[in-house]
Amino acid sequence: MDEIFLTAVAGNSQRLDGGAMFGNAPKALWTRFFVPDVENRISLACRALLVESGDRKILLETGIGVFFAPELRSRFGVVEEDHVLLRSLRELGLQPDDITDVILSHLHFDHAGGLLAPYSANEPRRLLFSKARYVVSQSALARAEHPHVRDRASFIPELQGLLRDSGRLQVLADGVERDPSLPGLRFHYSSGHTPGLLLTEVQGPSPDRAVVFAGDLVPGTAWVHLPMTMGYDRYPELLIDEKTALLSELCDRGAYLFYTHDPKVAMSRLRREPSGRLQADASEESPVRRRL
Repeated sequence: MDEIFLTAVAGNSQRLDGGAMFGNAPKALWTRFFVPDVENRISLACRALLVESGDRKILLETGIGVFFAPELRSRFGVVEEDHVLLRSLRELGLQPDDITDVILSHLHFDHAGGLLAPYSANEPRRLLFSKARYVVSQSALARAEHPHVRDRASFIPELQGLLRDSGRLQVLADGVERDPSLPGLRFHYSSGHTPGLLLTEVQGPSPDRAVVFAGDLVPGTAWVHLPMTMGYDRYPELLIDEKTALLSELCDRGAYLFYTHDPKVAMSRLRREPSGRLQADASEESPVRRRL
């Protein structure tokens, strides 16, 4: 089996309402983790994970990017004006066409918007990573193509058609755990945040040398606490059950969790306190081409 290397790759950062990010948790609780600005917004990362194995360069998510028209960027809290993910890849010596696979946990714009080229008033939207397969679960794609009125604004209307028209879209049937073309990866599924959330586990040489890309099941270390959910979650009670099962298993085997939205911590192991509460432990702010 080829050696696997992991690199946390920064994308565009975002500022979102703190209350929305913490659901029914009172402000007195969530401000222990984040200091809001005068508009009650908190700073969030949109971090991707680069997985290098043999001749494959696999990108787990693409962040929010800069596909929004300039007048909409501030409304949706996009901080930088340039496509930060592309800049971060260039700093690693990579161009978009070097990426062989892009695996999307789901198609909300803050996780898939980086697939699109920067906004241009005179050009139609177009996909980046023109040599990559785009991997998404069947239920996540179906939700994006037929959203509920409650989450319709979370999707990019043109994106699903562009993915299908590319000829490089791979739709994983719900429950499929492995793809023969992606050795070393295992897939978990969750529906509490949105139906068909795809959680990619990068497996190392032993059970404790594994990393699960947590997506919006666990956006950051503050949400490791099992009852903590977001206002954006479709089914919070289901999410808590799914999170409890996955995090308990990862904690027991000493595996890592990777956080896409945490502004400081890219990945951590988990520990269980005497009370039974799970906490993030042994955090690493930015693994740079780390051998798994």
